[in-house]
Parts: sequence; structure tokens; C-alpha cells
Amino acid sequence: MSDMKLAVMGAGGRMGGALIRAINEMPNAVLVAAIDRDGVPAIGQDSGVLSGIGENGIPVSSDLEAGLDACDGVIDFTVPQASVELSKKVAAHNCIQVIGTTGCTAEEDAQIAASGANATIVKSGNMSLGINLLAVLVEQAAAALQASDFDLEVLEMHHKHKVDAPSGTALLLGEAAAKGRGIDLADNSVRTRDGITGAREEGTIGFATLRGGSVIGDHSVILAGGGERIELSHSAQDRSLFATGAVRAALWGHGKPAGLYSMRDVLGL
Repeated sequence: MSDMKLAVMGAGGRMGGALIRAINEMPNAVLVAAIDRDGVPAIGQDSGVLSGIGENGIPVSSDLEAGLDACDGVIDFTVPQASVELSKKVAAHNCIQVIGTTGCTAEEDAQIAASGANATIVKSGNMSLGINLLAVLVEQAAAALQASDFDLEVLEMHHKHKVDAPSGTALLLGEAAAKGRGIDLADNSVRTRDGITGAREEGTIGFATLRGGSVIGDHSVILAGGGERIELSHSAQDRSLFATGAVRAALWGHGKPAGLYSMRDVLGL
């Protein structure tokens, strides 16, 4: 089987560089396009040099259409609006889309889901094996430990440059907990606490967000009961684990029928 030809969106950024390195190291995957928006300093520069793997002859370009024409799949860790617009284009170019973008609104998620009717799309708040396994464990724990006995909180910390909160991973874990409890997260989540808030409402799922320094991603789900507490945690040490997971998702999705898939599908969880 020939190598899967991949394009990277946001190729001039930190995650773009990690994706280019991951593709370079992954069997059966090859980089054919490095794409970024007009005006970024990376435009015109060699994407291999920028990512630290050495010259590869693929300059960072703002020509999205040419990049989509050249690839079998595009890996997209950008911003919600860009991911939505890209999802509308991939079917026409006969390529798949892997989305690691976080911070999407419910409307933006719905638009991406609608694109999945005609295109193969893999979207996840986190591409790592560990986090997706953690989500399964959280769902099981939430189902086993009832809300009347155990309060559930999601705590996350990221670097100071992260712009969305709670993180996509925190929401992924919150959704897993809500699924385990058989409730809707949107109707049962508490995102902020300030001032005289009153007692904690039974059955809610709380989120706490920390930002600072260069933390790549720390997440904990806390189940607090009377006289005991259970914590399920994950700490990301290197951005490469997200990049590697995204490339694996692209390889998994190659040839799959149109649909919106998750990393649970990719990992068989």
C-alpha cells in the first residue's frame, strides 16, 4: 500500500511543527503540504527546517486549495471557524480531515457533524491514547458511583497561551462522566464559582481551570464522597503524543466511509 499523503494546517505553529515531525517518523505517512494563513512569518519557509527535521523541500503555503488537491488527508489543529470551513471543503477534494481543534461552540460542532454526512472526519478534544482510556474509566466510575454519594469535579491546567477554557480535554472527560451518569452535560455543568454560591447542587459536574507557565496539559477527575476521594489523572509531558495520535487517526480513517468519528473509534475503545 502506498504512503498516505498528508497536509498540515497551521504548519507554522508549535502544534504544526509537532505534526510535521510525527509524520516524518510515522511509517506509511508522508507530508505533501504545509498550510498556514496569509501573513504569518512562516509563509515561504521550508516546513522541515521550521519543525526541526531538516530541509524537506515543502514550503509553508497559504494555498489551501492546492494543498487539499495534493493530499489524502489534512490534520487540523487550528481555530474553530477555520476547522468548520475546512470541513465543508474536504469532501469535494476527496480527502479526510482530522480535527484536534478545541473551543468549538455547539453550533460549530453541529456544522462539523453535518459535514460528516459527506466526508470522513475524525474529531477529538484530545488525540492521546492515555486521555481516551481515562475517559472510558471516568465513564465507568461515574456510572458506578452515584451522584447522591459522590460529587464529580474536573480540574485542568494548561500553559498561559491557551485561549479556550475549559479545555477540550476537560470537556471530553466531562462528557464521559455525564454519559456514565445518564445526564446531559450542558444542563448539569458548573463552569464558574465566585462569591456566595450556596451549597453544591447534587448531580452537577464542576470544572476548574488553571493557566500558567509552559504546562502542556494536566487533567484530573475527582469523585469526592463522604470520607473518601478518588482521583483519576493524566499528565501530558510532550506535545508529540497528540501529534502521533492525530497521524494514527489519519491512517485509520483513510478509506473509511463518510462519517464523524472520534478517537474512541480509532483506538477501539
